[in-house]
Amino acid sequence: MAQLLVLTPAPDDPSYASQWPMVLERLKEALQPAGFQVAASPWTDYVTSVEGLESYDLILPLLVWGYYTDYEAWQAALDLWAAKGLPVANPTETLKWNSDKAYLKGLAEAGVPMAETLFVEQVTHNDLAEAFDRLGTDTVIVKPTISAGAWRTLRLQRCDDLNAALSDAPQGAAMIQAYLPSIETEGETSLLFFGGALSHVVNKRPGSEGEFRIQSQYGGRYQALPQAPKGALALAEQVLNQFDDDLLYARIDMTRTAEGDWVLMEAELVEPDFYLSADPAAGARFAAAVQARINRRS
Repeated sequence: MAQLLVLTPAPDDPSYASQWPMVLERLKEALQPAGFQVAASPWTDYVTSVEGLESYDLILPLLVWGYYTDYEAWQAALDLWAAKGLPVANPTETLKWNSDKAYLKGLAEAGVPMAETLFVEQVTHNDLAEAFDRLGTDTVIVKPTISAGAWRTLRLQRCDDLNAALSDAPQGAAMIQAYLPSIETEGETSLLFFGGALSHVVNKRPGSEGEFRIQSQYGGRYQALPQAPKGALALAEQVLNQFDDDLLYARIDMTRTAEGDWVLMEAELVEPDFYLSADPAAGARFAAAVQARINRRS
């Protein structure tokens, strides 16, 4: 029986304490019927030592939620796991690259369509004041490049008190994006890939009028779609074609512009929720991809 380890948040991190145990149970419900033995352990236990990790056939960092709050330790852990040759999926080099949203610059330069974005080393009053004109919008989104789950993400308008906004602005490297109002109406669409093949598609919408965050902790509503909307699969495949790494899983998040064109929001390759609650049948497809990966390593 193959042994799997799912890495979870630090035990003293309260950020997702009410959420990740449920996601872990859904993963177990998907993997155990396929004959896997599934254990779980905080990723923070393996920053300076890999004792106990060598016995696993595959290590899944699917619940390392909150790693961005201890980014230095996260990077150290990835370097250690890589040096020890541990069977981590996705590969450690992918996890390291995808942990900083600066990766989006490379995808944009490669021609992947996305919302107009400015990258800054530290958000300043001048950055915010100039962003509205440079991006051609009256509303922007500001988020840290090292973050997840809308952490420290702000929506600002041209008329806002920008000096006051700086007190809540991200500290350190950040991205300023043109706000896409379609998030409030059409939401965001995620295409989930297991072993390189499309598994399922989920639409995510804000839970209340005026809200722009689609995460479940902000009331987001998720619904499985019978198939990828027209044009969405082509964008997802364009994104995936940029990677040389052999990905066990990928979640490609996108939305539409006012003109109806699909644009990339994120390529989630570290710790994406698979939204198995919206499409429970997808769990079996993930289990099959895991088995195929282990068979290749044997």
